[in-house]
Amino acid sequence: MIHQLRLQNFKRFEDQSLEFGALTLLSGLNGMGKSSVLQSLLLLRQSYQQGLLESTGLALNGELAHIGTARDALFEDAKEDKIGFILTFENSNEAIWQFGYDPEADILGLASPAVPPETYQTSLFGDDFQYLQAERLGPRTSSEMSDFQVRQHRQLGTKGEYTAHFLSIFQDSKIPNSALSHSKETPLKLLFQVEAWLSEISPGTRIHITASTHMDLVSLQYSLGLSKVSRSKEYRATNVGFGITYTLPVITAILSAKPGALILIENPEAHLHPKGQARMGNLLAQAAAEGVQIILETHSDHVLNGIRLAVHGGNLDSDAVRLHFFQRRESQGQIISEVISPRMNRRGRIDQWPDGFFDEWDNSLAALLQPVEE
Repeated sequence: MIHQLRLQNFKRFEDQSLEFGALTLLSGLNGMGKSSVLQSLLLLRQSYQQGLLESTGLALNGELAHIGTARDALFEDAKEDKIGFILTFENSNEAIWQFGYDPEADILGLASPAVPPETYQTSLFGDDFQYLQAERLGPRTSSEMSDFQVRQHRQLGTKGEYTAHFLSIFQDSKIPNSALSHSKETPLKLLFQVEAWLSEISPGTRIHITASTHMDLVSLQYSLGLSKVSRSKEYRATNVGFGITYTLPVITAILSAKPGALILIENPEAHLHPKGQARMGNLLAQAAAEGVQIILETHSDHVLNGIRLAVHGGNLDSDAVRLHFFQRRESQGQIISEVISPRMNRRGRIDQWPDGFFDEWDNSLAALLQPVEE
């Protein structure tokens, strides 16, 4: 498990350290650096997969992250032409990567790494990893297959594009964490559990998978109904709505994760109603309690409250939660990103609420309570 990340001269950050827990929540204003934190981890993984990290440098553009040029990656007011990523793991091992910036070639070359060999055996670099970006694929009549990504590496794709293929192959597999079972009556097979958790969003949803291997395509259809008697016909995904399709890869990633896995998720609340967002927060908290490390970027107070309720109910230790709020401030005539890290106690209460930290409802309510001239 990753315990700390330190960024040096990377994008908006001159020198910033962040503690990670089993469940880490990144929030704040748009454009303040939340995505940069995820990108730093993705760049390391991407560079390793391309065979560059141990010898050459940083792969700035690829399937996981697309930064642009080396100049785009370097902190604008960097005092030296160098970018550093430092990871501290639960065994106190520290991995240091430093990349020198060559302005003429506009590249970031590996400068002075100090990386224990076992670092590359962690989930960040292995198959016990999932990353789901904010821009996931919406409803489609069919999805592509990838035996390489799904069968060999158990990946859902950054946009969730292989979720249907993943479910078609592993639908009868038992979920690794039985504690994540939706109910005692629900079989522990992956597809049954995914359907059960989807019912929190759309009650009675059932998934029907049709694989066309000769075309390398797989399609999902949904039926609705709270009993077999009242079961509807099967509908195409394009006729059911965005919420189910957008949420499906998130739920699949969580339920299929082994203890020790690492999951990065952007905006799991997208296209979900408030109750569904809160239940998503609860599911994420339960997975973290069972040993899955989750790093989450969200703007949803409902997701946060779902996590708080899990802590309040004793389902997740408050020490396992890390909250980081990204805001903008001015320093010596420059606009910089600042990170504030509130703490959550055993009751699910948070010790500080900086301006802009999930407080819009309170602000709106205060405005509504103001007297109105007749």
